[in-house]
Amino acid sequence: MPAVLLILSLSYIVYFYVQNGDIIRKDISLKGGTTITVYADVDISSLEKALSDKLDDFSIRAISDLRTRKQEAFVIQTISGVEETKSVLEGYLGYELNEENSSVEFTGSALSTAFYSQLRLAIIAAFTLMAIVVFIIFRTFVPSFAVVISAFADITMSLALVNFLGIKLSAAGIIAFLMLIGYSVDTDIMFTSRALKSKNEKLNKRLFSAFKTGATMTITSIASVLIAFFIIKNFSSILSQIFIILTIGLCFDLLNTWLTNAGIIKWYCERKGIE
Repeated sequence: MPAVLLILSLSYIVYFYVQNGDIIRKDISLKGGTTITVYADVDISSLEKALSDKLDDFSIRAISDLRTRKQEAFVIQTISGVEETKSVLEGYLGYELNEENSSVEFTGSALSTAFYSQLRLAIIAAFTLMAIVVFIIFRTFVPSFAVVISAFADITMSLALVNFLGIKLSAAGIIAFLMLIGYSVDTDIMFTSRALKSKNEKLNKRLFSAFKTGATMTITSIASVLIAFFIIKNFSSILSQIFIILTIGLCFDLLNTWLTNAGIIKWYCERKGIE
């Protein structure tokens, strides 16, 4: 099942790349554009309808007070220019936007593209270094390959699902994938280490003991991240995106660690007579 999911995920990512010219949907922080925060309480649905034919590729989210849940402001992001965006918003709100009732940020496309390239390079470098460290630790191809392929599957499946759900990734979202590399390999390394070291226990007993420890680690992480997501989702889009990506990745990690990695390692131990 994990192999089928991995093939489907890779196929979808290739299809997505052909359709969109990239492997992710990028938000303003990664492709450049205008971000305006307006300190006002408005109906977000009505605002979206009013701006649907006036601005290009925009998104709107509300900012609420953490305690009262009252809307304090809203943020609009679009690839349209600053003056055009301000003009459209002023027409809808009926008053002029200034430093007292709003804030404006503009990110150039060249800067965003360079930043995106650096983030991609950071993920590739992190994954490569992780793989090298794993091979140094175990010094055997099959166990090392099992750990690396499980981490690769976690990231690939998570990326495919994020694209399928239509999530536009910010710089924080890419950093979440960077964090996911660490989350992915910790249980795999723990499980592999226990399986390969006898300690006068039968193989199945070692595997089950490692499963209890690793599953507890991952499920606890999922619970913590989900709780944080539901608390913060209306107040910080950056943290919300990090938490939802980590949740998706950790769920896939359960599948890939205890089916993919565990299956390969058990087969390897039995073949090598490690009991």
